[in-house]
Amino acid sequence: MLREKPFEGALALVLAGKPGPGATFYWLGQAGFVIDIAGKRLVIDPYLSDSLAIKYRGARYPHRRMMPPPIAPAELMGADYVLCTHAHTDHMDPGTLPALFAANPATALIAPRAVRAAALERSGLPETRTRFVDAGETISLGDGLEVIPTRAAHETIERDADGNHRFLGFLIKGQDVTLWHSGDTIPFDGQVEEVSPHRPDIALLPVNGRRQELSSQGVPGNLSLAEAVELTRAIRAPNMIAHHYGLFDFNTIEPELIDSMAQSLDDVRIERARQAIAFEWTLT
Repeated sequence: MLREKPFEGALALVLAGKPGPGATFYWLGQAGFVIDIAGKRLVIDPYLSDSLAIKYRGARYPHRRMMPPPIAPAELMGADYVLCTHAHTDHMDPGTLPALFAANPATALIAPRAVRAAALERSGLPETRTRFVDAGETISLGDGLEVIPTRAAHETIERDADGNHRFLGFLIKGQDVTLWHSGDTIPFDGQVEEVSPHRPDIALLPVNGRRQELSSQGVPGNLSLAEAVELTRAIRAPNMIAHHYGLFDFNTIEPELIDSMAQSLDDVRIERARQAIAFEWTLT
């Protein structure tokens, strides 16, 4: 069962302890999460800087934050692995990764093989602290914990010259729970068939949608809220956490729309990612 677990105080203090045997996850904003599972701490797509506001200062879409980072990169301690789904800066951030890895000298990076060069440059890591993967491979992290990359289409399926996918999601499989972080994606043929056999308990899905106005300016989109709900149903996941909203004013969705959708459904539980709220998976 998925339950909310509100907390008070700084996220850095909440994360000061070691991960327990169950599964608890915390939102970092945008598509970023800290996932404590099977005694390990995974960090997915952390964007904890103002890299994009600096890059796009004075541009049509200035990428100013609507919410502050909930934690500084150097304060995010105890990470065993950092997973990046693709090379867009709000998912693979040069303003976050070096400080995070410096504070966690044993932490390894898992990223798409297709964006190897960008991952090495932005993280500052040596090859010995990286693992590059493609869709369909299985990575064992020990203690019965596995990560399986899945394809993503942001807004299209893209591959490098060797056929490796530029955009990925990650199935995270513990002994008692399976999470699926889809990465940035829209629906595509074969997506349901790829994911549903793994029977995810929780789907973490982007819901900011897509608009031609943005796509034409090089800002690719994601699932709409309705598409995310349909995808959750199609893969038969009983729970969905909506994210990728509330960070940039030109590319978001009103949280009230997510709440309204959640209240209108009785076959799928929908929650929206929120700061100062942890989600905890407990066996019933």
